[in-house]
Amino acid sequence: MNTEIQRRIDHLAAINRVASAVGQSLDLETTLQTALDAVLEVTPVEAAGISLVDEDAGELVLRAQRGWKGDFISEPMRVPLGTGISGQALIHDRVLITGDVSDDPRLAVPEFADEGVQAMALVPMHARGRVVGLLSVMSYRPYEFGEDEIGVLGNIADQVGVALDNARLYEDAKEQSSRLRAVLDSSGDAIIATDCRGTINLVNTAAEPLFDLQNGEIVGMSLHHAPLHPRLREGLQSALVGDRDSNTVYEVTLEDGRFLSVIVSPVLLQSPSATAHDCKGWVIVIRDVTHLHEAEQTRIDFIHAAAHDLRNPLGVTLGALAMLQRDLGDITDLQREVIEIGIQGANRMQELIDNVLNLEHIESGVGLRYKPIDVRELLERGIVDIQPALQQRDQTLVVAVPDELPPLVGDMHWLYRALLNLLTNANKYTPAGGEISLGAYVQEDDLVIEVKDNGPGIPPDVQTRIFERFYRGPSSDQRVRGSGLGLAIVKSVVEQHGGRVFVQSQENAGSTFGMVFSLPDMARRAADAGLDADFD
Repeated sequence: MNTEIQRRIDHLAAINRVASAVGQSLDLETTLQTALDAVLEVTPVEAAGISLVDEDAGELVLRAQRGWKGDFISEPMRVPLGTGISGQALIHDRVLITGDVSDDPRLAVPEFADEGVQAMALVPMHARGRVVGLLSVMSYRPYEFGEDEIGVLGNIADQVGVALDNARLYEDAKEQSSRLRAVLDSSGDAIIATDCRGTINLVNTAAEPLFDLQNGEIVGMSLHHAPLHPRLREGLQSALVGDRDSNTVYEVTLEDGRFLSVIVSPVLLQSPSATAHDCKGWVIVIRDVTHLHEAEQTRIDFIHAAAHDLRNPLGVTLGALAMLQRDLGDITDLQREVIEIGIQGANRMQELIDNVLNLEHIESGVGLRYKPIDVRELLERGIVDIQPALQQRDQTLVVAVPDELPPLVGDMHWLYRALLNLLTNANKYTPAGGEISLGAYVQEDDLVIEVKDNGPGIPPDVQTRIFERFYRGPSSDQRVRGSGLGLAIVKSVVEQHGGRVFVQSQENAGSTFGMVFSLPDMARRAADAGLDADFD
């Protein structure tokens, strides 16, 4: 009885040694060699091998050998699944014991007969409820595997199987991580990833020269403390506390003349309820678009020159058409319609020219009159003036504005124009009978005014260009009239007031356009101009 107990204790100790040995590394090759060392230590035989199932190839592949006479690793021994002696062990999922296999007709690899194996145990290895490979234990002398020994080998094989499966999963994860890192580093755009609290956990190669960073310098830091440009950091912080289900796109102008386009996207995981998403972090893509702005400036200069040259002859044309309409007397309905079409077309061209020149006026900053503005009064003017357009399309405007808001310091005429452009844009793209929301609120040190619609939404690639002059996305409803300057005017007005614009949108889920004004900046403007405004 004492001998039996001691044998069982020895077997348990052997299993524990194997588990401890193979559990010390997640490297696949290290785990394979450690497992073979442990098996040969607890089993009185000369050789062992480990073969793993390659499901994609439909083969059992020898991955490690120890004590064999021949080399079956340099060109790995491969056995089609279900064939040979190993195939029987796998098919029946049981330990298979053999004697001398030199002349065994079941051999799938004839060269193995030269090994001169006199006894062999093929033990299936399991992991997560499936067979992942075979542990081969071989003797070059006659040997009988006892029942207890077979039980120990089975336990050892499963320990090794789980360890190898974990190592293989780890290798796969490392490969995927390396592939992802290579993809990120090959991007010309700067990419920063954070967790849900805004702590940076990844920075790609392109971000380092863009922000003059050393390798990994800001990994582990909060965006709030990262050595990024203040304008960029402020925009990022605002985006991270905004809508957690949509992308946020904005632009930053740096003192050195560079322009950066920024896309902040939440990393969303489906929650168990299947009705909501859980934000696990953020991916920030930053692109240097200075060259695009330079090309845009060249185009703008040409358009401005053309607009000035067109204004006078267009005025003459409108005057002539008006005189025809007034002085021709009795004309046919067709003639009257043709004249009206001409006047409408000329008026649209006049509106386009006026918008172009308005942009020039805004960006020059000449003639802008800054004074404290009651935000509620600004919003009420926009609400009143958009009502006829909303009524035409049976749309509802929902207003959410607190009773108390700090004032804006700016030009009422142009701020009103920017607000009306946002409302008009929402009116155009919201379907008949739809709903538009107008809101204003204070978020940390910013005053935010936003207009939300339930229109068709904007694709992510279009969002980066939506505030460009004359740009209309390829998916825009061609029946919606517009010059492509409305949002460009909004952007120019807001930036002249030291603020920034943003868009948050998902296709088929509406869009939110916003104007963000810095309250500390407004306070400085008021103080510099000697204006009396309460920002508390």
